[in-house]
Amino acid sequence: MKSDAPSRLGRLMYAGILAYMAIDGFRNNEKRVGIAEEKDVPVPDVMVPFATGMLLVANVGILLWRFPRLAAGAVLVFFASTTPVIHDFWNQEGGKRQGNKINFLKNVALMGCAVMLLDAADA
Repeated sequence: MKSDAPSRLGRLMYAGILAYMAIDGFRNNEKRVGIAEEKDVPVPDVMVPFATGMLLVANVGILLWRFPRLAAGAVLVFFASTTPVIHDFWNQEGGKRQGNKINFLKNVALMGCAVMLLDAADA
């Protein structure tokens, strides 16, 4: 990936969003574990903080552009594994359906960026 100003700015913006999501995840761990329990995630008290930590570490890799394939791949795995389970809007109705649909689509967009970063890591 080029290390010019636009590339660095783009990584900073993406990493900022991921950092916010991870920090918010740690701050609201109990709530997120409860949601994961409702969705029948196995050992949610372990999986939720593990996934959140993976997101935070991968975020640092993207920001600093260290081990970029591993970092972008970890972000992709995070979103691909959590998004359809947690934001299953097709199983919900009303406002909950709409809110989860928005979060689902946002996460798909964030996955798309991770795919582009995987490609850029090879350049």
